Amino acid sequence: MTAPVPAASAAPAARPERGLLRLLGPAFVAAIAYVDPGNVAANLSAGALYGYLLVWVLVAANAMAVIVQYLSAKFGLVTGRSLPEVLGERLPRTARLLYWAQAELVAIATDLAEVIGGALALYILFDLPLLAGGIIVGAVSMAILAVQRRGQRRFEFVILGMLAVIAVGFVAGLVVSPVDWGGVAAGLVPRFEGTTTVLLAASMLGATVMPHAIYLHSSLARDRHGASTDPARIRRLLRVTRWDVALALLVAGGVNIAMLLLAAASLPGVAGTDTIDGAAAAITEHLGPVVGIAFGIGLLASGLASTSVGAYAGAEIMSGLLRTRIPLLLRRLITLLPALLVLAAGADPTWALVLSQVVLSFGIPFAIIPLIVLTGRRELMGEFANRLALRIAAVVVAVLITALNVALLVLTLSGSG
Repeated sequence: MTAPVPAASAAPAARPERGLLRLLGPAFVAAIAYVDPGNVAANLSAGALYGYLLVWVLVAANAMAVIVQYLSAKFGLVTGRSLPEVLGERLPRTARLLYWAQAELVAIATDLAEVIGGALALYILFDLPLLAGGIIVGAVSMAILAVQRRGQRRFEFVILGMLAVIAVGFVAGLVVSPVDWGGVAAGLVPRFEGTTTVLLAASMLGATVMPHAIYLHSSLARDRHGASTDPARIRRLLRVTRWDVALALLVAGGVNIAMLLLAAASLPGVAGTDTIDGAAAAITEHLGPVVGIAFGIGLLASGLASTSVGAYAGAEIMSGLLRTRIPLLLRRLITLLPALLVLAAGADPTWALVLSQVVLSFGIPFAIIPLIVLTGRRELMGEFANRLALRIAAVVVAVLITALNVALLVLTLSGSG
């Protein structure tokens, strides 16, 4: 391993401080990963098949996400480096290439979910063939990424606008859905009912705590606020970041829980609700065309925003681990192709989405464990190294995620269900 990375680097210089609201934003971009179409597939499937049983998974996953995303942003602010950059410098060549390979697989699984979700939305709204919809989603996402080249703040505004559309689209159905709040309370008690519920829980976790968002957030925070060696300024930015992460994930977590509640309240026992297009048809039939259209628009915004953010993350991962930077739009094409091939092959889009989230859940420890280790090192983080309570909380998160994945593997291989 190479020598520790210094706190100061070639990252942007410190900028003048502004009001709290103007400092918010990076976490909201990262939070798009938490309301992508993979979430829709996992949450609707869980709610339609098992009612309120797995509400606890979303609550726990969102609490984990707050800790993880804060650590990622903190790492970028304190070191002036992104997590992939530091890993790329500290890992020997073979380990670095293997690490990049698993991160690239995660990026492909991420884009698979997001492009398929956007294509499904276009099918729901306009009856477009899935392959044509996937091509359109890819093209529009390139236009969104072009905004990023004109400044991160403009990109944040675009993503924030799309997050608002996503929230309205996915929450609208709850206005007319008779939620059983007693069932919701019972769903807060952790439990499973067979292998399928473990598979869904792993999928929901993979869709909530996203590896590429962990890698990306360190870059977003650094690029927005710049590197600094002034402890007072870093402390202020960390306070702002706590608000940024808490607010962003409050929104994202609320949207995810709303999706599961909608499916549990309105779709149990309805034929076809184990697919997104079937669920959309059932929502339209049972809750009215306005709610159905709102759901379709929310799904489309989710696919477009999340695939753009995912491509951004993939470029940062490749740049840090391979020490090679390629044009962002070319990067968009690299991860778009596998998704289009899946659509062309005619695979079941909803279960392709759910299984892609399971792949993501297995990639989480590879992102979370190095993050916990590095943010706890005083020679790298100085006085901002994780304190004991935060270190324990982060380790508990990593252990729980790993345990869920091991349980999934054991139950699946044993055929329990």
